[in-house]
Amino acid sequence: MDEPILTIEERAAINSGRWFSSLSPSLKHDILRCAYVKRYKDGDLITARGEPPEEWIACAKGAIRVSSTSISGKQITLTYVEPGIWFGDVSIFDGDRRTHDAYAHGNSTILCVAKADFRKILATHAELYEAMLRLHARRIRQLYGLVEDLNTLPLRARLAKQLTHLARSYGVPCLNNGSEVRIGLQLAQEELAQLLGASRQRVNQELKTMERENVIRIEPGGLVICDRPALMRIIESDD
Repeated sequence: MDEPILTIEERAAINSGRWFSSLSPSLKHDILRCAYVKRYKDGDLITARGEPPEEWIACAKGAIRVSSTSISGKQITLTYVEPGIWFGDVSIFDGDRRTHDAYAHGNSTILCVAKADFRKILATHAELYEAMLRLHARRIRQLYGLVEDLNTLPLRARLAKQLTHLARSYGVPCLNNGSEVRIGLQLAQEELAQLLGASRQRVNQELKTMERENVIRIEPGGLVICDRPALMRIIESDD
């Protein structure tokens, strides 16, 4: 069900996003003025592969699971979009249909700008063209980094990198131990394995090894990072 406004926490997530916060006040004002809010429950479909692009979207709360479907019909998780991140603009620019499915992961809120309004803002603010180029350049750099890691790093290092990213994006300090961080994003091991391009069995083995080394702790509610410096050492030793 749609809601008229963002909560204080949701607006803070949008405003503090690395890319959005770099925009001029007038551009941010015009984007927010045109935007509308949608709220979804866990597992709800937000956009579907093959649909025409109608909206430019930002995650304001929760997470957006971006996935594709294999020939056998299995859903493969490709990435998670965290609060403050904008997506969906590629299809608007090239006019082609959406290439992936997007689902709410947990109760999630998105901020939407209709395609027509997005084009009006582009026509009014030349700044947005350069800002979008920066955004796309950052995505390309990240993509090349992922491909390089996949081809050069062992699974242990890739897993450590992924856990570091998840802790940075979704980490919640543990109340009983301020040095520990719980990853707030609820991930099944199968989903974590898909993010890494590995089998669930191999990822489970590496997680168990890290747990024996007291780097992480595996709990029913998710993963806890016990020793972030140790995670960084794993990455650097295999880099």
